[in-house]
Amino acid sequence: MTAMRPFPIARFASGLAVLALGLVADTGFAASSRASTPQVEAELVASATAIRPGDEIQLGVRQKIIPHWHTYWVNPGDSGLATQIAWTLPDGARAGDIQWPTPGRFKLGPVVNYGYENEVTLLTTVTAPADLQAGGRFPVKATVDWLVCQETCIPQQVELELALPVVAAGSAVGPGSPLIEQARASLPVASPWPIDIRAGKDALTLRIADARLAARFAGQAPGELWFYAEQWGKTAHDAPQPVTIVGDALEIHIKPGDEPPKAGETLVGVLSIRDGDGKLQSYRIAAPVSAAVGATATAPQATESANLGIGMAVLLALAGGLVLNLMPCVFPVLSIKALSVLRHAGHDRAQVRLQGLTYTAGVLASFAALGAVLIALKAGGAQVGWGFQFQSPPFVLAVAYLMFAVGLSLSGVFTLGASAAGLGASLADKPGYAGSFFTGVLATVVATPCTAPFMGAALGFALGQPAPVLLAVFLSLGLGLALPYLLLCFWPALQRALPRPGVWMERVKQALAFPMYGAAVWLVWVLAQQAGPNAIAIALGGMLAIAFAAWLYDSSRHAHVFARHGSTGLAVLTLLTALLGGYAGVQASVANAAAPATAGAAKHALEPYSKTRFDELRAAGKPVFVNFTAAWCITCLANEKVALSDAGVTAAFRQAGITYLKGDWTNQDPQISAHLAEFGRSGVPLYLLYPAGGGNAPQVLPQLLTPATVLSAIAAAGPATASPKLAKE
Repeated sequence: MTAMRPFPIARFASGLAVLALGLVADTGFAASSRASTPQVEAELVASATAIRPGDEIQLGVRQKIIPHWHTYWVNPGDSGLATQIAWTLPDGARAGDIQWPTPGRFKLGPVVNYGYENEVTLLTTVTAPADLQAGGRFPVKATVDWLVCQETCIPQQVELELALPVVAAGSAVGPGSPLIEQARASLPVASPWPIDIRAGKDALTLRIADARLAARFAGQAPGELWFYAEQWGKTAHDAPQPVTIVGDALEIHIKPGDEPPKAGETLVGVLSIRDGDGKLQSYRIAAPVSAAVGATATAPQATESANLGIGMAVLLALAGGLVLNLMPCVFPVLSIKALSVLRHAGHDRAQVRLQGLTYTAGVLASFAALGAVLIALKAGGAQVGWGFQFQSPPFVLAVAYLMFAVGLSLSGVFTLGASAAGLGASLADKPGYAGSFFTGVLATVVATPCTAPFMGAALGFALGQPAPVLLAVFLSLGLGLALPYLLLCFWPALQRALPRPGVWMERVKQALAFPMYGAAVWLVWVLAQQAGPNAIAIALGGMLAIAFAAWLYDSSRHAHVFARHGSTGLAVLTLLTALLGGYAGVQASVANAAAPATAGAAKHALEPYSKTRFDELRAAGKPVFVNFTAAWCITCLANEKVALSDAGVTAAFRQAGITYLKGDWTNQDPQISAHLAEFGRSGVPLYLLYPAGGGNAPQVLPQLLTPATVLSAIAAAGPATASPKLAKE
């Protein structure tokens, strides 16, 4: 029998959380039918003194609990853990599920739990095999786990054993323990009334059409009447359940929980009625819900993008593109363009505006091309998203080479003429429009490893839409990226605020080479994550060849025509060798490389993400933090360095019992792509904090993290985010 998932209590008192986190399991082992812990005495009993072949008997685990402590029902309520029994039986024997007596309610502030105090016997039906041999023994072993709570909670385990004699079929068998009959009497019986469950906007109405029952409670307090939902999350445990009489029917109004039942779903539970004399009657309820309660809590985050609409998606994309200018991956290129603005500020106003339009055209053309590639890949069935091209090691190598070449040009190693404007000094010194267009392309290329605020929902919406809508969102994102420079070119007042051109600009231009070298170094590191350490040697060897080709080309510019042509040809040959050799070498390295290493695993005690591991943790009701990241995502790396590596954050993860799963999307991973799609996202980063309780919706953290942001999310999840076995009452 598996335990129900405890509720993540956002309002639980922080002092109780500290107490719960310090607890350890209490384990008592017994090779007999009895065992005890300081809080609970346990006993294994049977409904008969012997067993016959093919018999069905009932075994019971009795818990005698000291005053003021309690154990839990199948649905423990806002926190806790249901008792579990693991049976070890002879071959061919079968054990059914636990038969749960009617529970009671335990309230502490806003927290309400369902369970048992004083004494309870949990029954299980066991069927003996038909070929059981008379004269032997029928050994039974029960490993029982429970959580017992007062102001602190203690997970405990005992082992109970019982051996019944086996008698021949037809033989008389004496009655077993009287505890079995007492336990049967405490089980809910089938409802004698027709039950109708209707769903309103804010409440479930459980309607019992019985005139005598309605008359019984008409005009007087019902003593106590409560519906216990058997499944966690179907009803709110702490909300009152008022009763009204409508004609000949009694109606109980129940607040839906975090996972309200869907239309047509059968709601199962126990209706407990305690009359004025204190007599308890309980009835098993199982009735279909006649209408949908509303959206479930299983995936509200998916509607973040699905419900946007094209207008809002375009606006969010525009805002995301504007913020993208502030991301560290775009800064090196924009710094070059800022230097270009200084140079062009003294030119004809129409020419400056045309420069801005040309740069914008380069950005928009690049985003349109990126959108077209995405459309084609999705039409072929591929799961791709924002930044997908950086999952290709050859592409990463090519961009690293490009950044290195731009740095060499800015450092003055070589200079291209206006006809090939776009690299190095021509970006800053030449008024050529090709240079502005290329800068727009380059800005787009280096922007794609980053995800800015507002982008996630817009891109998630776009990737689920027809091609024209996707292109509209991508072009809006590109316009946002280009807009600051475009406004600068069209706004003379901003141009006049810029410093005057001078000799200092040459030094600034040379200084701007170093961000380019830094970007190249970072890309080589990304390549190593994707293709292994051999890729570093391949990339550095290619950069050496590029530097030699650049020097060869520039040193021969003023030589004799034949020497110049020969040197240029050799430079081109060297460059082609670097590119083709690098491509072939990286492809071979990828084939031999192991999966990317998970950095910081020892520090965070994190685990690599896998769908299997994630499902396993959620099924167990454990809190989980999922970090979907990639080595090529600068935003991701900055968040990990600034927030997720913070000592306070790692301590909070540890104290709350949160399992940290890191999903590395550096290379394509269909499982991660599918998980991102569930949240309407097409790229990384994505940070999810799943509280304790397998059915609960996660918190989606912002794309830019601070330690305070993560700590607030952990606090909002509540103390029950700690390990379910350490949950408070």
